[in-house]
Amino acid sequence: MPAEPFVLVVEDDPAQREVLAYNIRAEGYHVDTAENGDEALLKVKETTPDLVVLDWMLPNVSGIEICRQLKVSTDTQRIPVIMLSARSEETDRVRGLETGADDYVVKPYSVAELLARIRTQLRRTRPAAVGQRLEYDDIMMDMEEHRVFRKDAALKLGPTEFRLLATFMERPGRVWSREQLLDRVWGRDIYVDTRTVDVHVGRLRKVLCSRGGEDPLRTVRGAGYALG
Repeated sequence: MPAEPFVLVVEDDPAQREVLAYNIRAEGYHVDTAENGDEALLKVKETTPDLVVLDWMLPNVSGIEICRQLKVSTDTQRIPVIMLSARSEETDRVRGLETGADDYVVKPYSVAELLARIRTQLRRTRPAAVGQRLEYDDIMMDMEEHRVFRKDAALKLGPTEFRLLATFMERPGRVWSREQLLDRVWGRDIYVDTRTVDVHVGRLRKVLCSRGGEDPLRTVRGAGYALG
């Protein structure tokens, strides 16, 4: 499987922040936390999480402003944002959603419900990580059975090549830098030379083309690799 989804929790209350982080980690996700808006924006820029759980009421920079900044940037606008707020009025919900939040959860909330909402958002943006089937052109990946087919012929991929292909198939057309692929495929806590990515992309290409057909992977000079 690809590296576990990475969730950033932005909450200024230490007790709530710890409870959220504990329960999200228990779901098998990688979690980092931020206690204010400035720290959150810095961490998003440095690590690009798969999802942000964002409190509305934060010191200095509000959650609404953080959400707005994330959604106007082409680098971060696809990151799902779940807004947490004690504001339960319809106008507040509308404002949060119109600012770009993908979901809005009113405090006090059920942790189980919040986790379900996180899974829903990740199914949309990280389908491989939650066991869904992926398809692109004549390539199909069955994430639960860990099998890959091209033109109905089974392909044998090593674990790293499997994770690499899953990453590409989650976002066809997206150009991934070597550093981004290292984070997504090998994990953020493992230090590997970026040239290792080139080696495994070469192996993946060889297997994908072993039964005929064009190479579906594209090398973007100076930028990285993409599917399609």
